[in-house]
Amino acid sequence: MRTAGLYFQILLALAVTANGQVVNQDENESSQNFVNHAMKLSDDALLTLEPKTLDQSLAALPSLTYVWHTNIVTTIFWVGEAPAGNNPIPNQASAWDLNWSRSYGGADLPDNGSRQGFVPAKFVPRQNPFYFALPYNDVCGGKTKPEASRVIPWFKEAFVKSGQTVLKDRWIAMRKDNRVCYAQWEDVGPFRTDHWEYVFGNDRPRPNLNRGAGLDVSPAVRDYLHMGQADVMDWKFVESSEVPPGPWALYGENNPFVINRRKQQQEIAKRQ
Repeated sequence: MRTAGLYFQILLALAVTANGQVVNQDENESSQNFVNHAMKLSDDALLTLEPKTLDQSLAALPSLTYVWHTNIVTTIFWVGEAPAGNNPIPNQASAWDLNWSRSYGGADLPDNGSRQGFVPAKFVPRQNPFYFALPYNDVCGGKTKPEASRVIPWFKEAFVKSGQTVLKDRWIAMRKDNRVCYAQWEDVGPFRTDHWEYVFGNDRPRPNLNRGAGLDVSPAVRDYLHMGQADVMDWKFVESSEVPPGPWALYGENNPFVINRRKQQQEIAKRQ
């Protein structure tokens, strides 16, 4: 694995691995062997983790307060995507990050030759490769929209100041057939930025050039759920505490799994 991702690999060794075991450094194990073991665990987990069935994945979760949006046409988009076909908007920037490609670490190219497992083959992503877009933005013209405080369920607990989004990095669960996947909110679309009645309510997505698509997902989500280019699935919001371990927990400075593992690693380092 590349050196740039080394600290992710070490942190992963302190977390839950693909088979549910917790890995700690043995007193007799050398530092280098520990690092090598951590790196192998990360690669193995990234490339071999398979989705549990929907019932298995949700069985351990508490009762959720958000409703499923069912039979939503879903399309693929990616960081660094150039305008083409029915997609007129470049994705070098996102709704909340003018330098999204740079923040991510490069273009998240979707073709098989450009990927290794669920991540780009040429670089370690600095943000979670499991991401999505929904057609509502809570910020416009540098200010928080008037309806945001009324329609966003977690607005009160997350609001900091006007003009700072409370949507970025939130989690959803997505189900297709008997598979379930989790991802973080990183952009706005497809096509619309104002359809809160669908995102937070009971509306259906509005007609558009992509068969009325109401959700965009990353190549990692596509590959995990075995999606076609335009597919149909269900989705719902979940709290980060409700997200189970999986490949969506391995990478990203915006990822609470990674942030928590880093804190745990720092605490262990202090005690040694």
